[in-house]
Amino acid sequence: MNENTGNKSVKDIVQGVFTAENNSAASLRDEQKVKYSRLAIKMFHTNVLTPKEMFLPAIGEFATKLLKGVDVYRTLYFVNVLKIDMVYVTVILSLISIYDMLNNPLMGAIYDRTRTRWGKARPYIVFGAIPYFASTFLLYSGALFLGDTAGDDPRKIIFVFTMLFIQETFSTIYNIPRNNLLSLQTANPQDRITVGLLKTYIGEAASQGVYTIFPPLMELNNKGFINLPMSVVFAALATVSCAVGAVGNIGMAIGCQERIALQPKPAPITKTMFYVLKNKYALRNFVTNFVTSWWSDGGYSWDVVTQQEIFGGSINSFLAYFLYNAFDMPSAALIPKFRSIFKDNNKNALITLRLWDMVAAAGMLACGLPVIKKFSKNCKWIMVAIYAIFHGLNGINNGPANVFEDEVAREINDYTEYVTGERPDGTINILTDLVTKVTAPVNAAFTIFLFKWSGYDPTIPMLPWSQGSSTIYQKVFFLFVGIGLFPKVIKVIPYFFYDLVGEKREKMYIALNERRALLAKEQTVNEEILEMMENLEDTVKI
Repeated sequence: MNENTGNKSVKDIVQGVFTAENNSAASLRDEQKVKYSRLAIKMFHTNVLTPKEMFLPAIGEFATKLLKGVDVYRTLYFVNVLKIDMVYVTVILSLISIYDMLNNPLMGAIYDRTRTRWGKARPYIVFGAIPYFASTFLLYSGALFLGDTAGDDPRKIIFVFTMLFIQETFSTIYNIPRNNLLSLQTANPQDRITVGLLKTYIGEAASQGVYTIFPPLMELNNKGFINLPMSVVFAALATVSCAVGAVGNIGMAIGCQERIALQPKPAPITKTMFYVLKNKYALRNFVTNFVTSWWSDGGYSWDVVTQQEIFGGSINSFLAYFLYNAFDMPSAALIPKFRSIFKDNNKNALITLRLWDMVAAAGMLACGLPVIKKFSKNCKWIMVAIYAIFHGLNGINNGPANVFEDEVAREINDYTEYVTGERPDGTINILTDLVTKVTAPVNAAFTIFLFKWSGYDPTIPMLPWSQGSSTIYQKVFFLFVGIGLFPKVIKVIPYFFYDLVGEKREKMYIALNERRALLAKEQTVNEEILEMMENLEDTVKI
């Protein structure tokens, strides 16, 4: 009897952890949702976003990617412009990572419990964007007034740590809601794919603009053709990026409506933080992220080193990236083709496109490393051709890859709501962040090891073959294109077991919409949702 009781309690615990909650869409009784079944189907298949709501997120993405373009050169800025020793930079970034471990869960819990008349995400985007972009502007302007002092100058170290601390605080406040806004706007796949496509390409134009401006300015400075301090270049790029970023993202938050009805009173944090256990897709991704979280590329701007020192400068680099840039935007036209080929199976499309990218990177590495060894300083045009061909292959699938990857990520988040009745987009990261941060010290040590292993000397001006060693440049090229293959291989494995496709996927969204319709009627607090439902109900009746 005791044994049976024990087995029963274990069974109850397992069911409690891994099965659907009582108030979830997965457990709704037919008599509860039958009234809304046809409406739910209509909600899944009807586009609800206005043209303005499709373009405003893209404008917000443009603004954000401008700054992301500058952030690509952040370590270079710390080491080459502020001239802080790489060891101090790694320690600072590790401390900020530890703080992030505490900051993210707090904001995630607050965000998940937010219910306002303006929505769940929009208030944080409006009020979090300005301090985030202001602190970022100050960070990249610091070299103007800190001067050219020693690499262990306490003023520089304290300044960078303080600015990164403030930036990280408001980045969390601003980015968690921003990254989840689209999922709160619409459940229609075509709406989300269209917005994802616009965000991808308008955002890509912003980051490419930064990449087009920065390396040539650095090269002209290094060759002595101009005398424009890099401190001024970083400050100017930060000024433009942060101004556009604040305005663009606030405009997005004000102009976009949240239409997804949420559970009025969220479950306790102690419960929702373990909801990753109820979502088998999120759990698999968490495991792979944990396995690869210690991995690093050495923490330096190896792309800039490759462009300036292996390819031979900005003009040659333009040719190396030409095919990718030529194919990137037109690849959007392949999205309908891929959807047709894979019959709207986002899983198969995503796996194929990720493997495509990995094969291209492996081919680039297999061809490039022997060329650097054999031809040394005379390898630049061969390396330009190798990179252009293989990176061009990436450009062909870039649009479809980004869209399918984003949509699968949203489906996985929606599955959490399906089995729990909650949208713990912030709280669910508590468990994942806490565990992955365990590897932060290993990551920091690996970063320092790889930087030293490369043998690269950042004090030497970036000019063609200035390091004078084919071995160093082989390592630089490996850190640029090859070291990322390991995490990519590991992270694609869970998608071979991803079965949220076809009829199963559609049934999930119909059940979610039935529940959302019930909630909207019961709460009667969101006029936009009620108006949308009434319009769709009229259409259904006709």
